[in-house]
Amino acid sequence: MNLHTRTLLTISSLFLLAMGVVLTFAPEETLHYFGMPAWPPLQFLAQSAGGLYLGFAILDWMSKYSVIGGIYGRPLVMGNFLHFFAVAATLARSGGMMREHPIFRVLLAVYVLLAVWFGLVLRTNPSAESTS
Repeated sequence: MNLHTRTLLTISSLFLLAMGVVLTFAPEETLHYFGMPAWPPLQFLAQSAGGLYLGFAILDWMSKYSVIGGIYGRPLVMGNFLHFFAVAATLARSGGMMREHPIFRVLLAVYVLLAVWFGLVLRTNPSAESTS
């Protein structure tokens, strides 16, 4: 099974870059869009999350030519899988947020797709792919 890990890491890095840029450079506007007060501690949390997204984005981008899957690149794959799975589970549990802001449905779809894809990569031996 060919999982196109280079494509996965590219898509993941671009998605995380977009999220990171928005949260880092427009935290007040993002909070306002979702009807939340631009309270300084919330802005700090949004910007901190943006920094985390940017860090993961550059990690994925710089690793896209690495061999990943199975035991190869396991920390990278596991970190991405855990991130995408945890956020997908959180979004799935927040039904009220989904009804109020349709953007969360799109985010849920992206997070589920990436969580499943990284989960498959975790269980695949990349050396078996290259021999067939």
